[in-house]
Amino acid sequence: MENDLIVESWSDLQEKLFQNTWDENLNRFRSNFVYRGMEDSRHKLETSLMRIKGPYDLLERHLLRNFRKYAYKNEIVGNSIWNWLAMAQHHGLPTRMLDWTYSPYVALHFTTASMRNFDRDGVIWAVDYSRINNYLPDKLITVIREEGSNTFTVEMLDSVCTSLSEFDGLQKENFALFFEPPALDERIINQHALFSLMSSPKGMLDKWLSQHSELYFRIIIPKELKWEIRDKLDQANITERVLFPGLDGLSKWLKRHYSQRS
Repeated sequence: MENDLIVESWSDLQEKLFQNTWDENLNRFRSNFVYRGMEDSRHKLETSLMRIKGPYDLLERHLLRNFRKYAYKNEIVGNSIWNWLAMAQHHGLPTRMLDWTYSPYVALHFTTASMRNFDRDGVIWAVDYSRINNYLPDKLITVIREEGSNTFTVEMLDSVCTSLSEFDGLQKENFALFFEPPALDERIINQHALFSLMSSPKGMLDKWLSQHSELYFRIIIPKELKWEIRDKLDQANITERVLFPGLDGLSKWLKRHYSQRS
């Protein structure tokens, strides 16, 4: 694909992960990129909502309505649609959102998390979350500039629109934004997580990005390097034990840690 960077070694990977992160104004390294790691470089940026197939765009509101109806009320703070959407995504409900992270190493973990896919090249998507705001509708641009932020919060989105249908109608052309969820639990905090959100349930982020090549690049992780990367991430404590606090994460880490390479 266009904008693909193929990694040649562990040291080359470090250069590519942190490229374009120097901020001349601050005289420090401050990245404007967010990252998403995927185990198979051939996979598209397909949402969990898309993967249920059928008329998924029409099913979105039914999924969310029933989630809100049956979920425990004390599991969410406030009644904002954006809070509910974040909670639903966090707990595995099919939504139009995708998980991202500010940490390139967390993205790298998800690229090498499953040994079943060590025979396939992985990929890390890197998207400039600041420049992507240039394509927002005017109402959202006004809010984000007044706040002096590059990503949205529940309160910022709620001040512009209180439903997905209202959000979708803000602009005729498709747009994408990044949304920081509330700190629902330690998993979101430890993964340095945020979500991408498109202005249509049928919007494909990779297709949209291909029309704006200045906004992203992809780092291709050759399958031959996956074992070295995985072992070095484990040594650096970038593991399920940290990213998924609790017994489930601990068990996943121990299972992989003691599994034989063969």
